[in-house]
Amino acid sequence: MLEKVKLALRITTNAYDTELNGYIAAAQLDLGIAGVEIPEQLDAIVETAIITYVKCKFGELDPQVSDRLKASYDEQKAQLSMATGYTVWTDQM
Repeated sequence: MLEKVKLALRITTNAYDTELNGYIAAAQLDLGIAGVEIPEQLDAIVETAIITYVKCKFGELDPQVSDRLKASYDEQKAQLSMATGYTVWTDQM
């Protein structure tokens, strides 16, 4: 996932790998909190959500762009949290 994030951010150095890995992990945890099951083999939809999360957190100085990316991530997360195949629904009543 790190290499895909770096490609999306147009980063060629390894200098930011630790920070980027932290954001990738945070994105996965955030999706998990929303009830999204992260598959072992990530698909394009989950990868896109993670990349969007990292883009909004890493290096963006323009608050309007950051806000737009955050809104996009939130929409992706909401859609994933309601989609069959990305959540595990249990009967807790």
